[in-house]
Formats: sequence, C-alpha cells, structure tokens
Amino acid sequence: MTLPGKTSPYTLVFDLDGTLVDTAPDLITALNYVLDREGLPPMPMASARNMIGAGARKLIERGLEAEGRTVSVADMNRMTADFIAYYADHIAVESRPFEGLLDALDLFAAQGHRLAVCTNKLEWLSKRLLDQLDLSRWFAAICGADTFGVQKPDPTIFRQTVARAGGEVKASIMVGDAGTDVGVARRAGVPVIGVSFGYTDVPIADLKPDRLIHHMRDLPAAAHSLMTAYSPGKLLI
Repeated sequence: MTLPGKTSPYTLVFDLDGTLVDTAPDLITALNYVLDREGLPPMPMASARNMIGAGARKLIERGLEAEGRTVSVADMNRMTADFIAYYADHIAVESRPFEGLLDALDLFAAQGHRLAVCTNKLEWLSKRLLDQLDLSRWFAAICGADTFGVQKPDPTIFRQTVARAGGEVKASIMVGDAGTDVGVARRAGVPVIGVSFGYTDVPIADLKPDRLIHHMRDLPAAAHSLMTAYSPGKLLI
C-alpha cells in the first residue's frame, strides 16, 4: 500500500464503531443481554447492525422500539447502566479491526500524519476497546461523547479532538460510516471519507461524502487525494 506523493501533515480523525473496528457482535450481544433481562426476544445481528452509532442509550431505545416498547426514564437509565456494565466486561470478545486498517494506519504514521478518534461512544469504553485490540498506540487523541459534553454531529467535538491531537482543523479529514460523521465534517468545514462497510440506517453513499471507500486498503489513496485537493500548504514531493 503506497501513496503517490507526500503532503503536508494532516490529522485524520476516525469514527470508531463501524469504521475502525467491527464492534457489532459485542454491542448486539450486550443489547440482547439487556433485552433478555426485560423478557424480550433477542435482536438478529443483521437487522441490529444499523441501530449502532448514536451511543448505548440510543441503541437500547431502538431495540425497544423494534418490539413496540417504551419505558420510563428511570428504567432507561437502569437498562443503560446494565448495558454498559456488561459491555465493558465483554468489549472485545468478537470485535476486530476491519481488514486493511493496520496497514493504513502504519502508512499514515510513516507519512507523518496525526491520527485521532472521535466517537459517540463513551471515552473510557473507547479507550478500553482500543487498548484490548492494541490500537490505542496509533492515536494522539481518543475522544468520546462525554469528553467535551457534546456528540457528533456537533462540530465542537471534532474541533476539540483535532486540537487535543495537536493538529489544525483546516488540515484535517473525517473518516466515518454514518450521517453523524458526514454531518460533523460538514459543520466543521472539513472533507469526509465515507466507508461503506459500517453501520447506518441511511446508505453512506446517499449522504454524499467527499470520497467513498469499500475497503480499508483504499483509504490511503482516498485520503491523499483529499489532502492534495484541500492542502492548506505546499505539497512536499
């Protein structure tokens, strides 16, 4: 995997679930654990994958809605706490990085680019997952829904993540799989690469990312084309 040339350093900001890591198996197992405790049937993996992406509470809400159920705020708080406790203990049982990711991260690092994670997952859960998969070492910042008190698509979380990574927003790219990722990029005024293998109820192609990839092997070339097109500085050939 090679890049056709070298650009000024960029910050590549990644979503986590469905972008860096295929976390669906462990997330849906945790959801079904909670549903079972409520006397509800399990959600099939295939249909539940696209419920992921807006945090634990939203995932539970969507699982309940699929069964035509609503609960009180107190019950939702209890179920969310149960979910997080179970998920934290089973966070990397089946979750794995998407094929080609490590080669792409290695190449970006060799090119001198910064890497960061900006997710609507809780920060401590994100770090635990990435630690267990030996991925944390790649990232200058790992920021979640609770890090700055806002979630994607609010651009504040993106801007603060880039700042924490030591980068500049004007020289950054978002990489994600869903509307929140495209939305945060648009609001922050940065280009976005969509991945087609993640979790979204609206096909990522319909959201018109600046580049669309179907495998992580294609990420470096997509990123380089955006760096070249949007580079705030002179290309280093």
